[in-house]
Amino acid sequence: MRSLIFSISVILALAAAGCSSYDDRQWLKVDQKYTTDEFRRDHTACMKNGKLDDNCMRSRGWVAVNPTTKAEGQPRDPNASPLGAPVKGGRY
Repeated sequence: MRSLIFSISVILALAAAGCSSYDDRQWLKVDQKYTTDEFRRDHTACMKNGKLDDNCMRSRGWVAVNPTTKAEGQPRDPNASPLGAPVKGGRY
């Protein structure tokens, strides 16, 4: 009975750890060569309270390849032009 309770608690703990959020952003240095050890060192140094500090990574020369987007303000209109509103008095 004890082993069953222990097994269930281990399974629940693993399931909870598997459902936790994971930061899957990729980082690179533009126009610079770098090693995996360099990235790991900077990544570890920029971790604060289990979260990666973006400003710290940027200050060390890293650029996020796939940055996270935060939905702030109003949602974007899918029918709007990505270039913005047309300029009045245009050519045509």
